[in-house]
Amino acid sequence: MGLYSEFKRYVAQTSPEPLGFIPAGAEGIYILDESGERYIDLISGISVSNLGHGQKEVQNAINSQVNRYLHSMVYGEHAQQPQVAFAKRLVEALPENLEQVYFVSTGSEAIEGAMKLAKRVTGRQRVMAIRGGYHGNTHATLSLMDNPYYTQAYRPFVPGIRFMEFEDYDDIYLIDNDTACVVMETIQGAMGYRVPSKEYVQAIRMRCTEVGALLILDEIQAGLGRSGRLWGYEHMEIVPDILCLAKALGGGLPLGAFISSRDHMEKLTHDPVLGHITTFGGHPVCCAAGLAAFDVLLENKYWETAEEKGRQFSVLEKHPAVSHLSGIGLMLALNLNDRSKVFPLIEACHENKLLTDGFLHNPEAIRIAPPLTITDEEIEVSCAILMTS
Repeated sequence: MGLYSEFKRYVAQTSPEPLGFIPAGAEGIYILDESGERYIDLISGISVSNLGHGQKEVQNAINSQVNRYLHSMVYGEHAQQPQVAFAKRLVEALPENLEQVYFVSTGSEAIEGAMKLAKRVTGRQRVMAIRGGYHGNTHATLSLMDNPYYTQAYRPFVPGIRFMEFEDYDDIYLIDNDTACVVMETIQGAMGYRVPSKEYVQAIRMRCTEVGALLILDEIQAGLGRSGRLWGYEHMEIVPDILCLAKALGGGLPLGAFISSRDHMEKLTHDPVLGHITTFGGHPVCCAAGLAAFDVLLENKYWETAEEKGRQFSVLEKHPAVSHLSGIGLMLALNLNDRSKVFPLIEACHENKLLTDGFLHNPEAIRIAPPLTITDEEIEVSCAILMTS
């Protein structure tokens, strides 16, 4: 029995026919198969590998921490140097009100922790979400999704969730004195990197402040430079009450976080104690990797070239099957004029040694989210493959 057959036999699947690509190595923007063939990774493991693959500083940090210790105790009990160092570095790069970090294992857990924190701080129960959003696939985060295809089989959901239409200013007034929080992505990922207007996000920020609701921004994909700014909310010229991160946060290892003020976070320490707990959140190896990756990002300021690199993909609009290119920075959606062409194009790209993917809520688009380190020449090659696939 070959590896792919054993993969299908022993590993639980998420779809009837997975791609089944077998990686054997990775370097830069490339993933190698068993025969040594190089494939361009144009999606970064869904915005995880911001610095590409095999980044030496990250690998060295991982090896160094592995040689010290792995797991010592559940999160929050031991003062672990990698956690402290990474939390300090993140806070130094954030506004004053985002001053304390709670590390978790995944983006879904970051959102769940943020929702719990908002309810604890405000004493309210209602949560507002934006239609078209995606915040994870646990039971609570799935409650924030309005797509019945993915949600109907798992009802009933967490009560108290209400939805607002995207860019509907009237719906903003659904945020009222009973609202604990608004949960929204800075840039909607599953919709094909749908970017809200600055004015819309500012109006939501203002309304939350007026009624005492907290604004939770999901930057699980948009954060850490991918949007063309270090933090996606900088495009909107606002600051959230709670910021959620994951994906690229761990430098390729599983790590998430929700970040807020010290006064807010203190609420999780009493009445009840252990307001949020996690066994593996902020694992020392993950935090060591994340800190190293963040330092490389800060040193090289890769976000400063993300928008220009993104614009270089606009040549793809000349493809006869393409309607338009949308998104921001290196969060791009190649929108086709016929949804039936999406998966054939993805498969053709794979045959031509380029890895890409679709979007959960946008069946007409192909994802383009390469490592921020991609070069102009590598963009040219990628576009040439897409144009001829």
